[in-house]
This record gives sequence, structure tokens and C-alpha cells, in this order.
Amino acid sequence: MVLLYKFAAVLLLWPGTGSGPSTGPDSSITRTQVDLIELNHFMDEEGREVFQQVIFYDWCKVNKRFHVRAWRLIKKENQLPIQQWNPKCFQCTWHDGHLLRQVRATKLRKTWTQQDPERVNRKFLAEDQRIPLFRARVAKRPDAASTTQTPATR
Repeated sequence: MVLLYKFAAVLLLWPGTGSGPSTGPDSSITRTQVDLIELNHFMDEEGREVFQQVIFYDWCKVNKRFHVRAWRLIKKENQLPIQQWNPKCFQCTWHDGHLLRQVRATKLRKTWTQQDPERVNRKFLAEDQRIPLFRARVAKRPDAASTTQTPATR
């Protein structure tokens, strides 16, 4: 049953499927691609799961290792990576305010650790040097054209 709901959500959210083109502020979808998504189960000393997280990585050719771009705690089952078949990939989807975010990767790694892989990766690449997962959006002002200076007003 859960698989059916996941499948239905993908059909409704991916372009070209679902109920047709959507408009309005809630229809914004931001997508990005990474090289690897890791589903990490962080375990305590007694083997109990403390939390789940997804970690998004890109491959660094120079250092020959994966570098973290971003991570998210899993709060609901619908935030888990889902395997897609056409094209074959893994996809994470979540709401961020009015924006729907989707991240895709061709590879998925599942881990059960007592060390946080995202924190370990900071030894190789500091957080402030990471490539942002999504580009920052700059809001356009409706009166932007009227605020440009012309030679006569300088």
C-alpha cells in the first residue's frame, strides 16, 4: 500500500504526468542532480536507530572521493529516496515552504553507522566550501525596470 502511495505521488509531481500543468505559488518545483544519495541509519551503542538522514554527494575527480553537498533528516517516510525506472535513478522529494524540491542520483548507498558520515566528510571538505544543493533564488521586484538609472538621472 505504501508503495502505491509513493508511485502515485511521483506520477503527480513529475512533469508530463498527473493532472496537467499547474500554476500558482505552490507549483514551483526545483530539481537538481547529484552523483550519490546515501540513506544513513545512525545507530546508538546498543544498535537502536537514533535517526535516518539522506546525504547528497558529488564525486571529486581531484581528490578521488565523494564530497557532501547537503544532508536532510528523514522526518516522514515519504522523504525516503524512491527508485525511478525511466530514467533509472533514485529521487528524494520534499516540501520547503511553497517550493517542492527534488534531488536525483544514479546511485544510492544504504548505511548503518555509529559515526555520522556527513560529519566525517567535513575532514575532507569544510561545510563553507560545499557546493550548494540548489542555487539561491533572487526575487525580482515588479518595479525593477523603473529603478535602473539612465544617463540623465545619474
